[in-house]
Amino acid sequence: MAISREDQEFCDYIVGMCQLIGPVYSKRMFGGFGVFLDDLMFGLINNNVLYLKVDHESRQEFEDLELLPFSYQRQGKEMSLGYLQAPEEALESTELMMLWANKGFGAALRAAAKKKKLDL
Repeated sequence: MAISREDQEFCDYIVGMCQLIGPVYSKRMFGGFGVFLDDLMFGLINNNVLYLKVDHESRQEFEDLELLPFSYQRQGKEMSLGYLQAPEEALESTELMMLWANKGFGAALRAAAKKKKLDL
């Protein structure tokens, strides 16, 4: 699937906003982009919407704001990953983006630590 100029510009904007938490970068995937820090995917961008990784520690904050999950169709079934939409306000404020991006990165760190523990 081709990525439009608008999609790339939105991704570049988000990656730029997230630089306050570290050297964030993106990779094309899922017909959109994965957003990474320290080789951990903590966000994804699809159709110019930023979704951040959630877990049991952070999910409620996202759900309290009624933020929507990233979902897609697979073999006629709706599938979802552990990513919920970032608040619109975070897209307009570097301070809020830093707060919410850190929530996503924290969930990615906890998932990686849990996976590493299971692999031992």
